[in-house]
Amino acid sequence: MSETAEHSRLDSIVQLLKMNTSASIAEIAESVHVSQMTVRRDLQKLVEAGQVIRIPGGARIEHWRGAERSFFERLEKMSHAKRSIGAAAAALVSDGESVVLDSGTTTLHVARELRARRNVVVFTFSLAALEELTSAEGIRVELTGGVYRPSSHDLIGHAVAKSLTSIFADTVIFGAAAVSFSRGVMVHDPDAQHELLQAGKRKVLVVDSSKIGTEATYRLCGIEDCDLILTDKGISPEDLARLGQMTKVQVATP
Repeated sequence: MSETAEHSRLDSIVQLLKMNTSASIAEIAESVHVSQMTVRRDLQKLVEAGQVIRIPGGARIEHWRGAERSFFERLEKMSHAKRSIGAAAAALVSDGESVVLDSGTTTLHVARELRARRNVVVFTFSLAALEELTSAEGIRVELTGGVYRPSSHDLIGHAVAKSLTSIFADTVIFGAAAVSFSRGVMVHDPDAQHELLQAGKRKVLVVDSSKIGTEATYRLCGIEDCDLILTDKGISPEDLARLGQMTKVQVATP
């Protein structure tokens, strides 16, 4: 396809989003008469150009409703780092394995990278991850119960905890708001699911480098409780060495 035709298609996608505020990948594909795979590539180009905002299952262009704003804004922050971390985390999962996937923006990038796996079971309370994996033929998603929380597009409550206590997967992949060398892995969320950490054999923390050496409101676990910490190349050599004395660390490359 010519470059002119591609530009025309990208313009059509932007106009569609301007008219409707948001649209799913399927809706965009039908509108511009291309495959969903092509739409995904087009949306990535538009995101990198700052023209649209990627949301689970599609894209949007104008203002978010208030309750949704925080999650989708966080999704765009450090997006390149989160994308590389997501790819590295997904590479740890082999076909035929099971994964417990935390709610959050970095773990959403993990979900996106898991789409190519085969015969993988993903347990999650993240509706964003569910939407991302719905059309992935090789993935079976098992959603916990719980009460919907718009600010993080996930489920919370006792039903989540009860579900997690019955699961023992191959790998737990979880995020955090901060990694403090004195206080451990920390979150801002009072509803954080501590049961998550007991729901699998291997615990992998995915966290971008901007959060290392910072603190949040609540302690989730110790750094040494993580079997692996995956971060990006923005981590300082000093912080990398210090973390490496406490647990295994892997720096994801673009």
